[in-house]
Amino acid sequence: MSVNSKLYEGKAKILYATDDPEVLLADFKDDATAFNAQKRGSIIGKGKINCSISSQLFQQLELRGIKTHFIDSPAPHQMRVRAVKIFPLEVVVRNIAAGSLSQQTKLPVGTLLKQPLVEFYYKNDELGDPLLTRDRLLLLELATPEQVDTITNLALQVNQFLQDFWQQCGITLVDFKLEFGLDSQQQLLLADEISPDTCRLWNTAEADPNLRVMDKDRFRRDLGNVEDAYQEVLQRVLQAVASKN
Repeated sequence: MSVNSKLYEGKAKILYATDDPEVLLADFKDDATAFNAQKRGSIIGKGKINCSISSQLFQQLELRGIKTHFIDSPAPHQMRVRAVKIFPLEVVVRNIAAGSLSQQTKLPVGTLLKQPLVEFYYKNDELGDPLLTRDRLLLLELATPEQVDTITNLALQVNQFLQDFWQQCGITLVDFKLEFGLDSQQQLLLADEISPDTCRLWNTAEADPNLRVMDKDRFRRDLGNVEDAYQEVLQRVLQAVASKN
């Protein structure tokens, strides 16, 4: 596979074209951002860790019939993926109140939700990635009603798998963000990544609200030991996957 021009550079990854128009190469970066890139930094080894975690989780999801853009991982920080047109939506699934949900509703952090909450946010940095109602989403023609239903159902399926998987790792899945896209055949695929950058993860065995954090909140909130937390998540993922084989 030969790598051609850089197509896009985001906050966490660079996408390159390859000699196959249906295949892209995602290069995971160590750069870290928070609060719509108002806070910037670097987490040593983050690119390799997130690429490895995402690769493992995408493969586990594929085994359960959930189609993803993942093809393979030719290098520790690189992932070959199917080319998709990404919906300009961040799909957030919440199991426990935290982050913006607690800030905007006054629900105490740690409140267990009666059922998973699926939310759609408009991927638009200029507007601050606002929360969308279904009607606003359809008004902006960001997806069709059928696509919204499909994405919602897939997000809930992913949530069920991830809750069980992280539980096996001794980790509580608080909430997470997904992205979806359409390939050249108009097939809807799970895309982007699943990692401590996109999931809020708490160490199940730790009660302290700061010490339990194993995700990018350690960077957002200046809790320290960010690299150690990411590395610990990776080790637990690899152990959980190995136990299934």
